[in-house]
This record gives sequence, structure tokens and C-alpha cells, in this order.
Amino acid sequence: MKYTVTYTPFAERQLTDIWLRATNPQDVTDASSHLDKLLKRDAEHVGKPNEKGWRVIASPPLVITFEVSEPDLLVTVLSVRYRP
Repeated sequence: MKYTVTYTPFAERQLTDIWLRATNPQDVTDASSHLDKLLKRDAEHVGKPNEKGWRVIASPPLVITFEVSEPDLLVTVLSVRYRP
């Protein structure tokens, strides 16, 4: 299945802030692209569930929290954190 990946405004601001502050913005861009590809292709099977029922996945230097709506084939990225 192919999922549509969207970002909440909060997650978009976090990703932008991380990119602007990064010593190597290309690393952030590459990680973000990699995560988007994984989520588009196999969202229901990637990452690990957290205590709130959302899923978390990392691709250094990024860690994202997301939720999957399987009936809609929709992934919503809820937050983006920087972790080298």
C-alpha cells in the first residue's frame, strides 16, 4: 500500500527549526526524505509504538512521532526531534 504522509503545523515548525540550526542541513534533508519514503511504503510496520499508541521511528539525526490511519492510507507526523 502507498500512504500519504502529512505533517502537522507543529511538526513542520520543528523540522524547519532543526534544519535552520543544523551544522549540516543536508543530513536533516536526507533523513527527512528517508523517513518519508519509509512511511509512504510501509507505515503500519515501521517504528515502534509508544505509550500513547503513536509510533516512533528514527533516522539520525531525526526522530519522528507519527500516527497511521490505515482506512485512509494516511500518515500524520506529529513531532520531529533532533537526536544526533
